[in-house]
Amino acid sequence: MDMAPLIDPFARPIRYLRVSVTDRCDFRCTYCMAEHMTFLPKADLLTLEELDRLCSGFIGLGVRKLRVTGGEPLVRRGILSFFQAMGRHLQSGALEELTLTTNGSQLARFAGDLAGCGVRRVNVSLDTLDPAKFAEITRWGRLPQVLEGIAAAKAAGLRVKINAVALKGFNEVELFGLVDWCAAEGHDLTFIEVMPMGDMEDRLAQYWPLSDLRARLAERFTLTDLAERTGGPARYLRLEETGQKIGLITPLTHNFCESCNRVRLTCTGELFPCLGQEQATDLRAPLRASADPAVLEDAIRAAIAKKPKGHDFDYSRQRVAGQMTRHMSHTGG
Repeated sequence: MDMAPLIDPFARPIRYLRVSVTDRCDFRCTYCMAEHMTFLPKADLLTLEELDRLCSGFIGLGVRKLRVTGGEPLVRRGILSFFQAMGRHLQSGALEELTLTTNGSQLARFAGDLAGCGVRRVNVSLDTLDPAKFAEITRWGRLPQVLEGIAAAKAAGLRVKINAVALKGFNEVELFGLVDWCAAEGHDLTFIEVMPMGDMEDRLAQYWPLSDLRARLAERFTLTDLAERTGGPARYLRLEETGQKIGLITPLTHNFCESCNRVRLTCTGELFPCLGQEQATDLRAPLRASADPAVLEDAIRAAIAKKPKGHDFDYSRQRVAGQMTRHMSHTGG
């Protein structure tokens, strides 16, 4: 095997793989998927063994951080065996971090086992602490179940980061409530601008620029920009009065493409080198065509060679440019 690291055409080393293990979810969040989704036939999905082969192939080529996403990854039958399989790469030192993004609904059941596999932190999507509004935005979700899961993760020793999508007219009034709750619980908090993906709702009506959110934080707190990066797209600031670290993911008001070290693998084996572009490479076909690792490696390297410089998301001029028609649940969060 060629041990040269994965480098894209713009000299960015690819160190971070986000892998979706299912397009299914037990919630129906309004900005993520339609209420009555048509999910992929199970035969189209990679098996857990195939996901192991693919992810191991990337790790062999220099990927050091693996984030498991969905859909909701913990609703995939047998998913713990995949985390156990990836845990061997943590033990060997080939993989530095194994994490997941979850809606929290299944954490009460899985938190202890995840910690046992070497997971040290989880991202939990949580946009509101109001039970009625939570039921509205998730359609099928119930807030107490998620809060129980977050508490279980904390008890298992997992570091919890709360991801909140900034939604105009929905959770603006909860800005300081979310900040205060995370401070009291010891959770990190990241706000995300709503992305123009899918076909469910008018994104312009939902769009709350984080420049405005930051200005509101500055009315109450002293803000210090932090230089640290965690391998993802967030930029961080510290609230001096509480010492909290707040992340801001701004694909629209600040494009973070210049330092992008990430690629996304879907549950069907499509590799998207950029979240905001439609171009993808099918890795399922070479994976199933041959057991030879070199065949898969060649396919991965060819896919990385197509990674674009950046995306085109734009809400200026009161229209959505660069909109993606696929649902976020297909690509992985």
